[in-house]
Amino acid sequence: MRSTDRATIIQFTAMKFNTLKSNTAATTNHEGAKAYRMSPEMELYTAVVTASLSNKFYEKQTKTLQRIVELVGKVDPRFVAKLAIYTREKMYLRSIPMVLTVELAKVHRGDSLVKDTVKRVIQRADEITEMLAYYQLSNAREGEKKLNKLSKQVQKGIAASFNKFDEYQFAKYNRATDVTLKDALFLTHPKANSDEQQALFNKIVNNTLEVPYTWEVELSRLGQASYESEAAKKAAFTAKWEELIDSGKLGYMALMRNMRNILQAEVSSLHARKVATRLADPHQVRNSKQLPFRFLAAYREIRQVNSMHTSYFLSSLEKAVKVSAENIKGFDLDTRLVLAADVSGSMYSPVSAKSKIRCYDIGLTLSMLMRYRSENVITGIFGDRWKTVNLPQDSILSNTEKLNKIEGSVGYATNGHAVIDYLISKSQVVDKVMIFTDLQMWDNHHVGASLKNSWQAYKTYTAPNAKLYLFDLQGYGNTPLRINGNDVFLIAGWSDKIFDVLAAIESGSNALNEIDKIEI
Repeated sequence: MRSTDRATIIQFTAMKFNTLKSNTAATTNHEGAKAYRMSPEMELYTAVVTASLSNKFYEKQTKTLQRIVELVGKVDPRFVAKLAIYTREKMYLRSIPMVLTVELAKVHRGDSLVKDTVKRVIQRADEITEMLAYYQLSNAREGEKKLNKLSKQVQKGIAASFNKFDEYQFAKYNRATDVTLKDALFLTHPKANSDEQQALFNKIVNNTLEVPYTWEVELSRLGQASYESEAAKKAAFTAKWEELIDSGKLGYMALMRNMRNILQAEVSSLHARKVATRLADPHQVRNSKQLPFRFLAAYREIRQVNSMHTSYFLSSLEKAVKVSAENIKGFDLDTRLVLAADVSGSMYSPVSAKSKIRCYDIGLTLSMLMRYRSENVITGIFGDRWKTVNLPQDSILSNTEKLNKIEGSVGYATNGHAVIDYLISKSQVVDKVMIFTDLQMWDNHHVGASLKNSWQAYKTYTAPNAKLYLFDLQGYGNTPLRINGNDVFLIAGWSDKIFDVLAAIESGSNALNEIDKIEI
């Protein structure tokens, strides 16, 4: 791919591996400090599970996606396919799995691997058109026939994906985008499984899909109506929100996004209770597949809303996020832990262009998920300095906010070695040290300190059986010390599913082996 072709990526909105050899080559990180390169497989894994549509602190999005595209050509195609499925089905990502799948089609020919990957990655009707939109951008297609000569395997996979969805799902995402469902239908020629499905395909062609009952449509209609007074308008919106809540057709994510609107509409106590009950319901939380920081975003959005129901909603979000922590494995209750969250300046990148959540918020949230599951634990934050913070066990989001309020108290360097130096100074023996970070460690005091040296000293003189877990939240492709698979481990991503990798490590596996378990 030419560099000019790679630049178009920015427009898109959204086997066993020997990890002992994953980072033996020395390099420097973005702060100029000594670091170690990852293997192409490990680098690709960390890059994609921390990818978003915003610019990172050290790396612009075009460069990030260009690096992902280049790495796809350096690894086994089956690893790319499994990674695409892993990020979609386990990490709940949407855009990056499509990037991986389309780039896989460029480097792999000859069997159904691409088709099978397309079918697994596409899980919503709009992902049919989004995959085609990325395909045309990635291949620098221009002119009237942007999608002619479509990859046969991509075509077959998309055609098969048409059989997954019903009229409501197609109608919900039938938008006037650059690539439409009608375009996709003509391009891929899906085969209907029944007369009813053929009639549905005909509706797509004729643009006669029934307008779905969605909260967006209902509120849009209400907003276009005229009212005698502001009081009448407010009463109409209150009634509509109560109707939507009663309908059961507000999805979980829609409820979370509209908590402020629901509170400001002053719905009845009965309806507020229905919302809170749904939000806290473990079954619905699991099915919603929300990333933990989404709960933090909702928590922040409503905590200042002046409503009698605000505290009730905040409690429901606390209950909901605890579901994310309930299956955390990899240690028993007697395990002695250190949970350290990086709040340095490079962790201030927002997770997306419109998000108020920053990378350090993700680290704080994930560390508090682990805090909730731990009884013997030291928690804290680090920048220039390491600071321990005592927090109650039974809160996650409120604990995260308490840490957020004091993040500036430790400075903005990335002196990760300060965490270990504290343990050495106290002769504190722990079993596991978990650091949530972008891995760009350095010594702003310029005295030769490093995480590598401090860890070696801690292992030698204080806690020979301790293990270090680095949770990579940015995926820049290097680590501050070698990941040896014995006492230093690397896990990457923003999802609570990263703790499944933690459990796998304790069973003698690793992140790449977990990806390899995906069956295609």
